[in-house]
Amino acid sequence: MAEAKKTITKKKTEEIVIDASLANEAVTEIAETTDATVKKKATAKAGKRSEKAIKEVEKKVAKEERKAKAKEDAVEAESKPKLLTKPARTRLERRSKSYRKSAELIEKDKEYTLPEAIELAINTSTVKFDASVELHLRLNVDPRQAGQNIRQTVVLPAGSGKTVKIAVFADADDVAKAKKAGADIAASDEFMQQLDKSELNFDILIAAPAFMPKLGKYAKLLGPKGLMPNPKSGTVATDITKAVTEAKAGKVEYRVDSTGIIHLSIGKVSFGTDKLLLNVKAIFESIRSAKPASVKGTFVKSIYLGSTMGPSIPLLHSEL
Repeated sequence: MAEAKKTITKKKTEEIVIDASLANEAVTEIAETTDATVKKKATAKAGKRSEKAIKEVEKKVAKEERKAKAKEDAVEAESKPKLLTKPARTRLERRSKSYRKSAELIEKDKEYTLPEAIELAINTSTVKFDASVELHLRLNVDPRQAGQNIRQTVVLPAGSGKTVKIAVFADADDVAKAKKAGADIAASDEFMQQLDKSELNFDILIAAPAFMPKLGKYAKLLGPKGLMPNPKSGTVATDITKAVTEAKAGKVEYRVDSTGIIHLSIGKVSFGTDKLLLNVKAIFESIRSAKPASVKGTFVKSIYLGSTMGPSIPLLHSEL
């Protein structure tokens, strides 16, 4: 009997504990539901008490806290001792030893005469190959204006020092004349077959005016490489023999870039002073004749001469 009473008492106790836990869960659910209801009532559909407005305020507060922390970090970083760093090397210091040695031959803040500059350009060339001598002129022009977009050709008396392959696209009579004048490729139908295969084994293309419409479909092939014939550059010509002869003799084209500067090769270091002087004088004469009427005052801002991979040498403005 005693054991039976104990068993009944234990079962009643377990039932009471289960009932208590269920009651607690119910109370918790009621509390959560009440809190959610209170929160919903606390927020409005619109205005400062809406959920959207409250979230925006929270974002602003978080942003201000991040700013304050960033300022604190910056102040703390400034208070720390800075590590000593080496000063950045100048452009000249980053150059090779041979370049720095050549640059020592050029006096700072001095503008040289043309013969002196050519001599220096030859002496400061330290490369193992036959370097080109380059001329750079900064003009007082605005290339965006059609009247000031200078583009000319000039025949260098001493030649350019470059071996160029010339192609001629013309009729049978002009083709024969071009070959006698020294053209490397001269044909009509055969030449078009080469273009169809995208074969561009030439440096200059000269065409007769009547054959220009046939080259229209190859503009995307020739244009980006600067090979499309153009009347301004003298590569569209009725006198094919003259055009080929001039191109072989050293005819070069120059034009101002978007910043108003002309970059032009005037020959090779191996030419010597006299031949380079002849070429520069021919270029200067061409540039003087190309001065736009709309340009008033100073036409030339600066002139520099130099060899390939060599230091630049400033020239006197009066040389042009």
